[in-house]
Amino acid sequence: MGTEGPPPPAASRGRQGCLLVPARTKTTIALLYDEESENAYDIRLKLTKEVLTIQKQDVVCVGGSHQGRNVHLLRNAGDEVTITVEYLREAPAFLKLPLGSPGPSSDHSSGASSPLFDSGLHLNGNSSTTAPSSPSSPIAKDPRYEKRWLDTLSVPLSMARISRYKAGTEKLRWNAFEVLALDGVSSGILRFYTAQDGTDWLRAVSANIRELTLQNMKMANKCCSPSDQVVHMGWVNEKLQGADSSQTFRPKFLALKGPSFYVFSTPPVSTFDWVRAERTYHLCEVLFKVHKFWLTEDCWLQANLYLGLQDFDFEDQRPYCFSIVAGHGKSHVFNVELGSELAMWEKSFQRATFMEVQRTGSRTYMCSWQGEMLCFTVDFALGFTCFESKTKNVLWRFKFSQLKGSSDDGKTRVKLLFQNLDTKQIETKELEFQDLRAVLHCIHSFIAAKVASVDPGFMDSQSLARKYMYSS
Repeated sequence: MGTEGPPPPAASRGRQGCLLVPARTKTTIALLYDEESENAYDIRLKLTKEVLTIQKQDVVCVGGSHQGRNVHLLRNAGDEVTITVEYLREAPAFLKLPLGSPGPSSDHSSGASSPLFDSGLHLNGNSSTTAPSSPSSPIAKDPRYEKRWLDTLSVPLSMARISRYKAGTEKLRWNAFEVLALDGVSSGILRFYTAQDGTDWLRAVSANIRELTLQNMKMANKCCSPSDQVVHMGWVNEKLQGADSSQTFRPKFLALKGPSFYVFSTPPVSTFDWVRAERTYHLCEVLFKVHKFWLTEDCWLQANLYLGLQDFDFEDQRPYCFSIVAGHGKSHVFNVELGSELAMWEKSFQRATFMEVQRTGSRTYMCSWQGEMLCFTVDFALGFTCFESKTKNVLWRFKFSQLKGSSDDGKTRVKLLFQNLDTKQIETKELEFQDLRAVLHCIHSFIAAKVASVDPGFMDSQSLARKYMYSS
């Protein structure tokens, strides 16, 4: 594993004084694994900012000329020629050398040495058993061959996704992952020789995908109003509902944009794609929850290194999960590949929600109590207000700080407990909503945004995902 290219200069700056960091290329030797045949062979990975390239080793002619050697065999064979061919799934490198040509040097470090070379049966003319050349062969300079890594597949990383799980199962691949491009091109199963290499490359590829996603967000935001900016987006895996499905999780693309939270089957690549989301929720009316069950990358490494586990089987839930709880009891469970991605989603969700709360300022819901139609308003500056829907007459108003507790029946009815500033007594206000869950989530969003505006460090102290990031 290493990097290519000349070392970067100590510092170079553009016209605007920004520090320019030269693009670096990361390389390593890994295995391309076929899960059906359970076969694997050496490949070379080359990672640049925008592309993951898979290279295979092959023998190429780098000098001399082999044209004209043994063509005389066909010329002198007569009117009929019988040629026997045999299909080889992956032709060994040594079979690609012409008979009598100088073979590649034995390079055991590359892992591609030939059994024929190792056994002493050479194809190059330097062996003591070299067959004499045909007297009718034209005199030509002997060609020179070398083993080289040649590009065989390029996977664009823009909007690409990574999967560490075996298809249709909850088994985590040991030291391996797959990269899938937006157009469906797959890298295949990339398996690494050490757990540390596997983790390093998983993080490196994820980082490049994330950087390209940020660039796409910036481009999209140029076409959006300031109140409809993309805050965060990326691939996740959604847990499917019901036990009759052959797959437990399915890839989805999520986006936080303006006032909404979007769920897509494929990423939006144009302005018109935003209207084809599978689900759209208002940010103020959904609740983001980090699940407490996960394994950190460190635990994953230790389990592979010291316990000898070949894979993990998560029957109920994958690590790095979070859920989105919406109105009317709707919920989604999502999983990401890295703890850093989980922390990013938590932070971005909070940021997008707080921005929307401050933009809208207030939200009003229809409610009722004892047969009377009322309006209930949650206001970022004023707190809670209840007024008659017809006359607009205010019945009561309390600040956020006066809310001391609440209880609900899980269906439509809620009790809000407020402290009267004058009497210090607790006043109970009971209301009934058509979508109680959305209202409760809205109250939570506004209170959290209010606290964060006073104490910016409060949300960091409450973040489970970021506690993981700091500890690891």
